[in-house]
Amino acid sequence: MRSKLNIVDLAGSEKWGEGTEPGSQRAAEMITINRSLSTLGKCVYALVQGWGHVPYRDSTLTRLLQDSLGGTSLLTFVTTVSPSDLSAEESLATLRFADRAR
Repeated sequence: MRSKLNIVDLAGSEKWGEGTEPGSQRAAEMITINRSLSTLGKCVYALVQGWGHVPYRDSTLTRLLQDSLGGTSLLTFVTTVSPSDLSAEESLATLRFADRAR
């Protein structure tokens, strides 16, 4: 028997703040994280709906997590939301993702 633990932190990718100039390294990183998160959501949704095709190859993240997402694996998503009004939009997006994954 073999166990495997993947921990992926995609926090901080939702909001463009001061110091995030278009074309900067930080902007490119945020775009990549958001693209990976979007693809992860599509994969989870495809698995939940029982679709025959799951788009694992659309992202490096989902390709690496392919064996953990499908099959007989136990998968747990941990989402964190803030009670602050300033973070309401980000928290709502996080809750929507968690609801799709449910």
